[in-house]
Amino acid sequence: MDVNIMLFNDFETLDVFGPVEIMGRLMDSYNIKFFSMTGGIIRSKQGVLVVSESFESIDPKGILFIPGGFGTRALVEDEEYIKTIKELDKSSTYTLTVCTGTALLAKTGHLKGKIATTNKIAFDWVSSQDRDVLWQKSARWCVDGKYYTSSGVSAGMDMTLGFVSDTHSREEALKIANHIEYIWNEDMNNDPFSVE
Repeated sequence: MDVNIMLFNDFETLDVFGPVEIMGRLMDSYNIKFFSMTGGIIRSKQGVLVVSESFESIDPKGILFIPGGFGTRALVEDEEYIKTIKELDKSSTYTLTVCTGTALLAKTGHLKGKIATTNKIAFDWVSSQDRDVLWQKSARWCVDGKYYTSSGVSAGMDMTLGFVSDTHSREEALKIANHIEYIWNEDMNNDPFSVE
């Protein structure tokens, strides 16, 4: 299954590469691809350069992955970008968001009536994108149907391991966490950064 990672300038590096490290351990299951609006080189907030393909070449059936980062602030007002996410999400088998990437998905209207969370520092801004989402102030990550949304930055790794646990097995998720020497917060409701 393709993992279609949506990149934009000033994305948060760990939002992307923490989950990539985890999904990349399951190469028989996932084909990781990087996309951006026009393709070419995209720069993270930390200056990491990534070569991306244009959105036009995406096979939308698969996993839509939307990271966060400072670049989301402008993109929530970019009608073409939001329309593209909306169309891709309609066909995706799963949609995963990390941090303020949830703001972009919320802006499409597809999270209305669904449980979701986001970065706690940016919680008020993200939740303002759609007040009809069932925003969870205390959650490391949330699952509602095909939607997985996580809190800030490193929480994307916990969410991705949770996704692996749900779609493969808990044993597989624990094996990956052990291999990368990561202490997985298995409890999605255990949020030490909660704003409540």
